[in-house]
Amino acid sequence: MKPVYTILIAGLMFGACNKEMKVKNHTYGNYEDVRISHIALDLNVDFEKKSLSGTAVLNIENLTGASEIVLDHKNMDIEGAEVDGKEATFTIGKYDSTLGAPLIIPITKESKKITVKYRTHADAEALQWLSPEQTHDKKQPFLFSQSQAILARTWIPLMDAPAIRFTYEATIKVPNHLLALMSAANPTEKNKEGIYHFKQEKPIPSYLMAIAVGDVEFKNLGRNTGVYAEPGMIEKSAWEFESMQSMVDSAEALYGPYAWGRYDVLVLPPSFPFGGMENPVLTFATPTIIAGDRSLVSLVAHELAHSWSGNLVTNETWNDFWLNEGFTVYFEQRIMEKIYGHDYAEMLTALSRGELQRTIDSMMIDPEQKPDTKLFLNLDGRNPDDGVTDIAYEKGRFFLRSIENVVGRKNWDAFIIQYFSENSFKTMTTERFIDYLQKNLLNKNTEWAAKINYKDWIYGEGLPENCEKIESTELKKVSAAVTNYSKTRDVAAIDTAGYTTHHWLFLLRNLPKMSAQEMKNLDAKFGLSKGGNSEILCDWFQLCVRNGYNDANNEMRTFLNSVGRRKFLTPIYRELIATTEGKKLAIDIFNQAQSGYHAVAVKTLKDMLGI
Repeated sequence: MKPVYTILIAGLMFGACNKEMKVKNHTYGNYEDVRISHIALDLNVDFEKKSLSGTAVLNIENLTGASEIVLDHKNMDIEGAEVDGKEATFTIGKYDSTLGAPLIIPITKESKKITVKYRTHADAEALQWLSPEQTHDKKQPFLFSQSQAILARTWIPLMDAPAIRFTYEATIKVPNHLLALMSAANPTEKNKEGIYHFKQEKPIPSYLMAIAVGDVEFKNLGRNTGVYAEPGMIEKSAWEFESMQSMVDSAEALYGPYAWGRYDVLVLPPSFPFGGMENPVLTFATPTIIAGDRSLVSLVAHELAHSWSGNLVTNETWNDFWLNEGFTVYFEQRIMEKIYGHDYAEMLTALSRGELQRTIDSMMIDPEQKPDTKLFLNLDGRNPDDGVTDIAYEKGRFFLRSIENVVGRKNWDAFIIQYFSENSFKTMTTERFIDYLQKNLLNKNTEWAAKINYKDWIYGEGLPENCEKIESTELKKVSAAVTNYSKTRDVAAIDTAGYTTHHWLFLLRNLPKMSAQEMKNLDAKFGLSKGGNSEILCDWFQLCVRNGYNDANNEMRTFLNSVGRRKFLTPIYRELIATTEGKKLAIDIFNQAQSGYHAVAVKTLKDMLGI
């Protein structure tokens, strides 16, 4: 929706222009001319109006003597601007549905501070305003942000691209019965005034700007770890994350000191569209990982790993996204292996290898998606959210594993430690990474360089021939059960004693085509439709749709109304729309559920459903 700008004029000139502004790395910001080093926010949180209002003060350095600074903004009213404390004119450029509009403010070579007074709209895409009924405890409203990839511009006027890093501070005013948190040093309890002060002294990119406000409590978990959650979730969450301190300690033992002080997790309400978001100091996490058996904590390991890959060394452009996620999934695997052992980690890796193959197979038959199976993407003129697929995550991970397999773990670990250390708080492009890899690792052994076909992995479509197949002792047991069931069609042939979430997922993904009655027999024996594990429910409901087991439709509707995580929504809706009747059901469920979904998930599903 094109925003409507409210203009307050008080000795201030406002203009609108339609000239085409330069876009680089999905930002209008002229960051090669003007550098932002620090942002100071002073914001009021208004739940009634669903708005943040106040000021953003940007410390700048005019590197080239530019005559203007250009900022990104979207879905907000710009109410005034100052340059070094003096009122300034500003111009708003042509609006784009993905990028928003450029905010242009004249400056001089000597300009040091830009102040923007603004107010966000209720439909700012980064911000989700939840009513009490949409939270776990159903007593107080809740606000959370999701800035990645280019949504920070919907709640802060800034240069919104990963190439730009800055420190920040903030004063946030909230209702005094709620607690405010950010991706910075955080309070652990409410104060009477409802005014909270934050500082992030390490430079971060805009997509790691984060805010949350709600009725939450804190529980310490160790030396520098803890969890925030609604009162009704705090004990469950603390129990689930019992191993979090050992994860931090294991990560540091692998790849060097943790640079961010504390590592805490905030368990959000169900509408959060992702598994987790690696906001520095405070990971945002979906409540769907609170499974009651600690079986889904690999997500915490993933977000923790981002404290090195992504937060410490950041992809410079969204075309280089795999440098964030590929390294992070690889690092996650190593953390899980260190804590839970090789066999358990390889079971998780084997499952991911299967998911990657399905993604590749699906994308390779679609001419429009086929180029997106490359690690290095071309997202120019597109929403960078298009690059958030298994390719960046899993193809990236298996590329890094292929290097480890060639050079050996000892050499590979030494390289990664050096990579993180020498590039801390910097950005990295694919091209510079290749140069760094060759100079610091591959040039040490000509045989290594010959065996590591990085061009095929990075610039080639699909999977190279040397992408390894993973053998898992644990999953071989499940394969035997699948074989027995396929022959006998007797549910008694499936012995699930000792199954974790991941055994169940492998089972469900490998069962043969079944009749509705056979599905009913499975459901009767294992109670799958009424289970409480979201990962298992997601795969089970896909199987139900595929095999025409309509008895589970009510439970599936309830599930799709109670979770907002895109990982679960997308595959189930995709299965539903494969048939005419299924698509009708999908649209009906979506219309009922969409008010509880985040804008990111709504856009994905509307595109899929064609509505």
